Amino acid sequence: MTTLDSPSAESSMDETSNLQQPPSATTNRRVSDEEQHNNKESEVVWSNFTDSFREVQSVLDRNRALIQQVNENHRSKIHENMVTNVALIQEINNNVSKIVALYSDLSTNFSSVFHQRATENDAANDS
Repeated sequence: MTTLDSPSAESSMDETSNLQQPPSATTNRRVSDEEQHNNKESEVVWSNFTDSFREVQSVLDRNRALIQQVNENHRSKIHENMVTNVALIQEINNNVSKIVALYSDLSTNFSSVFHQRATENDAANDS
C-alpha cells in the first residue's frame, strides 16, 4: 500500500492534477489572441468613424464658405453674381446630400459593429 508521504504518490497526484487543468499558457494565449483581434478590430472601426467624421466636417466647411459667397453675391445685387449663386446653391444642395449619405453610412456601420459584437458575445456566452 502506498502512503501519501511516498514520492510515487506525490508524482501520481501531480500528473493527475495536470491532466485535469487546461494548460494556462494555451488559455492565456487564446485570450490574448482574441484581445489582440478585438483591439485591432476596434482600431479599424474607430479609424473608419474618424475618417467619416473628418469627411463630413470637410463638406460642412465647404458649405460654410459657399454660403458666405452666396450671401456676398446676393448683397452685391450684380446680375452675374446672382447667376453664379444658382450654381453655388446647387453645390450646397449636392453637399447636403453627400452629408446625409455619409451619416447614413456611419449609422449603418455603427449598427453593424454593434450587432456583430452582440452576436459574438452571445456565441461566447453559449459556449
